Amino acid sequence: MLPAIGIPMTEIDRSAVERALAQYRDPYTGKDLISSGCMRSLTTDNGSVTAEFVLGYAAAGVTDGIAQMLQVAAEGVEGVQTARIVVRCEVRKAPAQGAVASMDNVKNIIAVASGKGGVGKSTTAVNLALAMAREGAKVGVLDADIYGPSMGLMLGLPEGTRPEVRDQKFFVAPTAHGIQVMSMAFLVDEKTPMVWRGPMVSGALMQLLTQTAWDDLDYLIVDMPPGTGDIQLTLAQKVPVTGAVIVTTPQDLALLDARKGVEMFRKVNIPVLGVVENMAIHMCSNCGHAEHLFGEGGGERLAEQYDVDLLASMPLSMMIREQADSGKPTVVAEPECQISMIYQDMARHVGARIADRAGSQVMPNISISDD
Repeated sequence: MLPAIGIPMTEIDRSAVERALAQYRDPYTGKDLISSGCMRSLTTDNGSVTAEFVLGYAAAGVTDGIAQMLQVAAEGVEGVQTARIVVRCEVRKAPAQGAVASMDNVKNIIAVASGKGGVGKSTTAVNLALAMAREGAKVGVLDADIYGPSMGLMLGLPEGTRPEVRDQKFFVAPTAHGIQVMSMAFLVDEKTPMVWRGPMVSGALMQLLTQTAWDDLDYLIVDMPPGTGDIQLTLAQKVPVTGAVIVTTPQDLALLDARKGVEMFRKVNIPVLGVVENMAIHMCSNCGHAEHLFGEGGGERLAEQYDVDLLASMPLSMMIREQADSGKPTVVAEPECQISMIYQDMARHVGARIADRAGSQVMPNISISDD
């Protein structure tokens, strides 16, 4: 039998490769990676395909899996013997509300808010920030609760922590677990009550925000005080906010206040990226019995009413509280546990909603060639 020498390989149909790659839909945007402009290059050469895709949000935990699925899709096309697919992330700046000027060194600002206190807003904010950092983003946290700052404690920074001062006018944010943190607690004694009127509080917020030398952040998470008062109004009028995350519990009273929060952000043209429902279900540590102590399905109803995503439904867990109190929130204390996985999924959903808003602002250069 004569060896098969000189028999030409089947020519690869580039459009067929594109169609095959377009079959995969990003689970966080719901779009294929071709039409959404994520493909940066596509090359076909002698039976091989090489392509690069860039996601517009931090998603390091899933890029390898996406690349493998795209590789399988490409290698299913006639004539393709091997495919090399690279998927990476590149967070872009999304537009903010109105004519508010953007901030240097901060791409996107996310307000984490609640209509009332006691719903786990700060715990959500800190775990969201840590989850985004774990997905590969550069993240900072601003503790905007001037009266009751808690971020230093939650992130394990010791009492008496003070920011360095650069050029006699900028604070250098302390870091904890890989994220930058700024809080009023770093500027005053822990036992000193902040007996300030609204204008002083608003001024303190702006000083913390604008006089901190943030180091090229992809996302700045702002942990808001509860309610719809002076801090919220200052944020809406003077700070370029990309979007807001509303935290609630399933009970009717919390939902009533959460609705006010949603309406407030809508009135000031700040998009609500989604709703997080805390304390959704309690699992008895002794017998495993599940109970909806604060009601059932409230977060889902709120999300449906305002046509936004239900980003996560978190259990009522003693572990979440204990780990936050100890200075090692769940995402860093037990990064592979089920609750941490929910926070990671939440982080990718929030990033994807922001990427959707940024997508219309910048169109990538695409290189396609047949060699």
